[in-house]
Amino acid sequence: MVGLVLVSHSAKIAEGLKDLTSEIAAAHKGIVAAGGMEDGSIGTDAIRISEAIRQANDGDGVVVLADLGSGVMSSETAIELLEDENIKVKLADAPIVEGTIAAAVSAMVGSDLEAVLKAAEDCRGVRKIPE
Repeated sequence: MVGLVLVSHSAKIAEGLKDLTSEIAAAHKGIVAAGGMEDGSIGTDAIRISEAIRQANDGDGVVVLADLGSGVMSSETAIELLEDENIKVKLADAPIVEGTIAAAVSAMVGSDLEAVLKAAEDCRGVRKIPE
């Protein structure tokens, strides 16, 4: 099953999103939160993210979802750190909450890495309030 790594500047946000996703996609066990810094402060850490990617990977690949600009940059660095490892990993250009839920459900039903990435990224234009 495609794994997911949730990157937020806040550990509480990443863990809360993991909790929410666990309610909706309960069968998905490969979701790893990589929020905040090692000491609990706000920020993102490429090393922690790369470790989370390794943990989430079961061989089918990993989709990373990040919250803000430097979270994206830290995720890109984490992916670069794994270049020599045989892990298929993609960074989603998606809203982190909606994208995570869509990706988790897609992964849970057995979609491949590209389909899980697409499910997350298809959330970019979804309106929450109808016109």
